[in-house]
Amino acid sequence: MITDNPFSVLSQSISPAIMQIYVIAMFVLVVGGTILDTIHKKSAKYFFENSKKAQERTTRTVGGGEKISIAVKTVVSDIATSAEFCNQRRRVSHLLTMYGFVIFVATTAIMVFFYPTPAAPTPVYLPLLWHLGALMLCVGGYWFWFFIRVDVAAEGHHWYRIVRADLFILSLLATATFGLVWSFLQATGASALATVFLGLFILSSLVLFAGVLWSKFAHMFFKPAAAFQKRVIKADGSRDNLPLPADKPEKFGLGIKRLSPRNY
Repeated sequence: MITDNPFSVLSQSISPAIMQIYVIAMFVLVVGGTILDTIHKKSAKYFFENSKKAQERTTRTVGGGEKISIAVKTVVSDIATSAEFCNQRRRVSHLLTMYGFVIFVATTAIMVFFYPTPAAPTPVYLPLLWHLGALMLCVGGYWFWFFIRVDVAAEGHHWYRIVRADLFILSLLATATFGLVWSFLQATGASALATVFLGLFILSSLVLFAGVLWSKFAHMFFKPAAAFQKRVIKADGSRDNLPLPADKPEKFGLGIKRLSPRNY
């Protein structure tokens, strides 16, 4: 099963062109949903306004070479290894889900566009990576959903409490789970059940990619930019020029020293 390209087998009943059009449509939905999310939540406007204000407080100029170095550090620390997570369980869960999703989506696109039929033999590693990516996604996602969610840990809510923000993780888990079940049933020859789970796989992926405006999907595109900006304003000194918090016994204004609160 794990060495079989499920889309190649599917091409016997569904035209590869239809599969390719569907993948392109999902890509367009993600791009369109992200743009609408940016407009609706004014994320880009806030980002650029915040960047402009930070430039007015700079104490030194960050050169191109230093910005490249900051970008590399951002990719390695904030994206590739998710170092911002203090909770190690949350970090491992996030990395499993993130890399599983990337592998799952990338191998899906490669197999659908380059190896859509048995006439184009699929390299064994692609189906292996597709199934591995889906499994990684399921392990990380279900671990997060049942054991790590903030509401469950901090507020004692039940795991089945669902809010709109959960649309992304639930549709993501459903897509990977139904995809694996469909692949297994198709490989074992259970055609009727395989058709049912293929339909669920398509439906859940449609919700995942079409629901960008109502989920946290677009967050993954803003997060790297925000992390990079955070490092830049720290390097150029604009962060140090922000007003100090009230509990810091520093001097403000006319040489007046603000004292920390005291308990009597």
